[in-house]
Amino acid sequence: MTIYFYKVNEPYGCFSNFSPHGIHMQGQYWPTVEHYYQAQKFVGTQDEPIIQVIHSVKTPEEAASLGRDPLRKVRPDWEDVKLPVMREAVLTKFLTHLDIQAILLETGSSLLVENSATDYYWGCGKDKTGQNHLGKLLMSVRQQIQQRLTGFI
Repeated sequence: MTIYFYKVNEPYGCFSNFSPHGIHMQGQYWPTVEHYYQAQKFVGTQDEPIIQVIHSVKTPEEAASLGRDPLRKVRPDWEDVKLPVMREAVLTKFLTHLDIQAILLETGSSLLVENSATDYYWGCGKDKTGQNHLGKLLMSVRQQIQQRLTGFI
């Protein structure tokens, strides 16, 4: 079975990085995974001051907009670290919030797909040919949590 998710207010919306499930990362509380992820793009760059702005904006949409600003330069290793950065944040989210961890675990072995019509990297894209990296990360996190709970680490 395949489970498609995208919007926060739709079924499985808690799988979205925009869901209102805060995380503690590197000694700081972040309102959403999206806030944290977008801010990490600028660590060690001349645009590093934007991190605090991203941290303080009210919505994940605002955080995404700031992080995607083409006038800002992301860190040179971003393409190499963006998957591990996202994985750590997603894992933290589902270890922190047991209510949504239960929802993730209830998906069993279903294929999870971010149903974004515009994102061919994190999602499946309009024609469903995207790389679906967020879905793959969620399935990996699900497996890791299942292993922890059954004692197979």
